[in-house]
Amino acid sequence: MSRPRIVIVGAGFAGYRTARTLSRLTRHQADITLLNPTDYFLYLPLLPQVAAGILEPRRVSVSLSGTLPHVRLVLGEADGIDLDGHTVHYTGPEGEEGTLPFDRLVLAAGSVNKLLPIPGVAEHAHGFRGLPEALYLRDHVTRQVELAAAADDRAECAARCTFVVVGAGYTGTEVAAHGAMYTDAQVRKHPMRTGMRPRWMLLDVAPRVMPEMDERLSRTAERVLRQRGVDVRMGTSVKEATHDGVVLTDGSTVDTRTLVWCVGVRPDPLVESLGLPMERGRLLVDPHLQVPGRPELFACGDVAAVPDLNQPGQYTPMTAQHAWRHGKVCAQNVAASLGIGERRAYRHRDMGFVVDLGGAKAAANPLGLPMSGPAAGAVTRGYHLAAMPGNRVRVAADWLLDAVLPRQAVQLGLVRSWSVPLESSSPEVARVPGGPERHGRAAGPAGQRPDGEETGNQPGGEPARNQPGGEPARNQPGGESAKGQPGGEPAKNQPGGEPAKEQPGAEPAKSRPGGEPAGSRSHGGRAKGGQSGSPRASGKPRRAVEAAGPRSAREGSGKPGRAPRASGAGSAGKRPTAPSGPSRSAGPPTDPGPEPPANQPPPGPDIAPGPVKRTDRRAAEGDS
Repeated sequence: MSRPRIVIVGAGFAGYRTARTLSRLTRHQADITLLNPTDYFLYLPLLPQVAAGILEPRRVSVSLSGTLPHVRLVLGEADGIDLDGHTVHYTGPEGEEGTLPFDRLVLAAGSVNKLLPIPGVAEHAHGFRGLPEALYLRDHVTRQVELAAAADDRAECAARCTFVVVGAGYTGTEVAAHGAMYTDAQVRKHPMRTGMRPRWMLLDVAPRVMPEMDERLSRTAERVLRQRGVDVRMGTSVKEATHDGVVLTDGSTVDTRTLVWCVGVRPDPLVESLGLPMERGRLLVDPHLQVPGRPELFACGDVAAVPDLNQPGQYTPMTAQHAWRHGKVCAQNVAASLGIGERRAYRHRDMGFVVDLGGAKAAANPLGLPMSGPAAGAVTRGYHLAAMPGNRVRVAADWLLDAVLPRQAVQLGLVRSWSVPLESSSPEVARVPGGPERHGRAAGPAGQRPDGEETGNQPGGEPARNQPGGEPARNQPGGESAKGQPGGEPAKNQPGGEPAKEQPGAEPAKSRPGGEPAGSRSHGGRAKGGQSGSPRASGKPRRAVEAAGPRSAREGSGKPGRAPRASGAGSAGKRPTAPSGPSRSAGPPTDPGPEPPANQPPPGPDIAPGPVKRTDRRAAEGDS
């Protein structure tokens, strides 16, 4: 008789704990498969320390295959579930598709960034939910301080060394606290010529910092932030975001090049496609974490609305502490459904919360005892070491080195801004040139990256432009045109400028102001209010957009539980293509070959470009 097949979707706190506990309980009596976009479990509470240069990225990422030896790992993202057919459809990291049959299914897909209908936020802000975003923020903050130190203009210096964090919850508070220490250390070693200092702002519509915590701890956190010079503004948020700064709800304007979005999260929209009872985007389950009427389906973590037996009529909040405990109880109940052990209802006891504020400062209330100062710092770090499923010695070693050695403030340039869009439904996976398009951010103007950087030479076509009369799109401050793409030189963006040279598969096209626009690509238009044009961000099951090449769209494949591919502004299931306008060339036209995806970054090495000339006669600084 074949062994029962258990599929777990997601390897966050809930999914990882479920897989680890099930592996121990079943003892080879079941086949356990874990479906996740990455091969590691991310310990999110320490992510702000990665952005601040305290911990290396691998310290907070625990290997799944190394710590789950009896669990089969499948890399991919679930994009459709057929409950009647007992199969999960997924898309792999290189665009390949597959299905996983199951006898028991555990949904632990976690959460995604919560976007609000605020103009400009999706285009100019960055989230803080994954390693790529933390690495990008670390490079970006370092770069802005260095550029501000070299600037002669005080207004430009002030804008570059102003950092705005929206959301005063756990994540936003820790990002602002660690960020202020990081930039102050940079300025102490290399003072700015204008005599200015970095400025951090923390905004939230809530009446106090971390409103979910005890009021005494909130006051402690706010006091530490203000002592470090953080401008804490409660009852205030962002009304509009532009490439030059933000407009606040109180009517004031702040010039900045950095907007960090830590407003909150919402459940992964994957569960909405099941057509089962929901509670504010979460799948309703019973106290045993089982979906009523579906004995084969379990859910835990942020996607599950678990009844709080200690507070009847309420559901457990979306926190890592609850997700970790959900995983253990869910594994026990899945094993019980297979005849191993007994069922258990989920009950919890509040163990308290800890918030790391950097250095020796923290706010904590272990077992309900409020603490602050160095004692809270020791409790906080001890808690994290005990809670981490791996890398404890390495994390402790990094903390020790940070206490005795100065931090290394360098730009590695590993993650570009366009590869970590805010509305990505998979912040743990950075978009890469030449790879399959990730779900999430709909494209901006044709030929323009989400942060305002021009893509330069698009393979197989002319430079995309979005200005009337064929003028090139202007670079946003902090961004440069991409250079050094394989097979071509950078396009020059001067009015009446020179032709773009050596386009792959085509003759050089001339770009003259007032002339014929050069092949503007069709692109996925963004919905009003900054909402994503992707299937997942709009509440539909996710599907990865296919990689560039001759593969055809697979709409109407007949597989149950699937939604048609998102196509941006084009028709359903079809990829929009660029119009094949005539190019003005000296020779006969050639066949450019198949068009790449409309929103796909150019292939080849991701080389940080140098300054280029803009149409407004100013030099654009790099945002590598």
